[in-house]
Amino acid sequence: MSRPKNQNYKGHGLSKGKEREQRAPIRFKTALMNTLMDVLRHRPGWVEVKDEGEWDFYWCDVSWLRENFDHTYMDEHVRISHFRNHYELTRKNYMVKNLKRFRKQLEREAGKLEAARCDFFPKTFELPSEYHLFVEEFRKNPGITWIMKPVARSQGKGIFLFRRLKDITDWRKDTRNSDDQKDDIPVENYVAQRYIENPYLIGGRKFDLRVYVLVMSYIPLRAWLYRDGFARFSNTRFTLNSIDDQYVHLTNVAVQKTSPDYHPKKGSKWMLQRFRQYLTSKHGPQAVETLFRDMDNIFIKSLQSVQKVIISDKHCFELYGYDILIDQDLKPWLLEVNASPSLTASSQEDYELKTCLLEDTLHVVDMEARLTGREKRVGGFDLMWNDGPVSREEGPPDLSGMGNFVTNTHLGCVNDRKKQLRQLFCSLQVQKKASS
Repeated sequence: MSRPKNQNYKGHGLSKGKEREQRAPIRFKTALMNTLMDVLRHRPGWVEVKDEGEWDFYWCDVSWLRENFDHTYMDEHVRISHFRNHYELTRKNYMVKNLKRFRKQLEREAGKLEAARCDFFPKTFELPSEYHLFVEEFRKNPGITWIMKPVARSQGKGIFLFRRLKDITDWRKDTRNSDDQKDDIPVENYVAQRYIENPYLIGGRKFDLRVYVLVMSYIPLRAWLYRDGFARFSNTRFTLNSIDDQYVHLTNVAVQKTSPDYHPKKGSKWMLQRFRQYLTSKHGPQAVETLFRDMDNIFIKSLQSVQKVIISDKHCFELYGYDILIDQDLKPWLLEVNASPSLTASSQEDYELKTCLLEDTLHVVDMEARLTGREKRVGGFDLMWNDGPVSREEGPPDLSGMGNFVTNTHLGCVNDRKKQLRQLFCSLQVQKKASS
């Protein structure tokens, strides 16, 4: 329940003390009726709170956050599923603005070589504010393809490709007359982004990767990378001859499931393990290790770019969905970061992945206070950054030439999460008995 900060209130649920020690039920609330609800309802010791009931854990939507966060009192143990200004990373225009600023900062402080490690997003302009800069760039490379995206929409809505300035001129006239302004969020703008014309193809079809990153804190930055994820394929063979066919160019499931060729049981996804094995068979382990290390760099640099602007509240965590495109040179490109990645399953395999992902997210959030804080792995999550890079204790040989340091990430590797969780919680119980 939302409570004004100036009210005398003992908190959403239990204060630290005897009541918490007695392991009272953890009261959760969410409005999302999908895989998340299944996971929350089946979690031992958790009970659902509806309407205005007091809660300990709230998987909220971003509209609730915008309307209620600033005047809601939260006790020490309470957790919610978003940071207050998450949009600094998850709105397409803000993400690019922050990455450009961070790149300039790195160039000043660490030199051009380090700054170049931020060159993982396509050339991008915000319209209409950067329209003239865009036109200047557009005319340098006539005939290439650009993609237009609304900055705050998802599931492929409003996206189109273009090669003529006329398409943008018409759009610009329309938006300039719009006075749709909501609260303190700026009016919806678009970004014009250089389209990656040479995507890596499998079976002649384009795809992108969905990868999950869990951030528990921004100050200090503490981030986990999930081992599982998937490649999302288009249902139609790739060609640049038809830029108006969304089934060729947009891999979003929300778009592809409306295709006449969509198979509802199979969906249009590969699990990341399958994708990694496929690439290894085609290009060898060293090339694949380099690709996945470059993706690690994307996750860390993008989080660092907003570290000083995100309001890092101890009550907040965020499960991000990263969308990555691979080109023919095995270079990864960051397309966008989602604050509310879809938790609705499109197939049985997808349901199992998302169920495990959410169970492990709750393990890391640790409402039950079982972890010590020193863990480097919890289920399918590997701690990749903890106020600095986290090194891998064991794993494949270092092929980077950087010595023995290998980042503690295992994206697309075997996810033996059940075995790991049994060992982890058994070990924690032994430690607890030994110290009591």
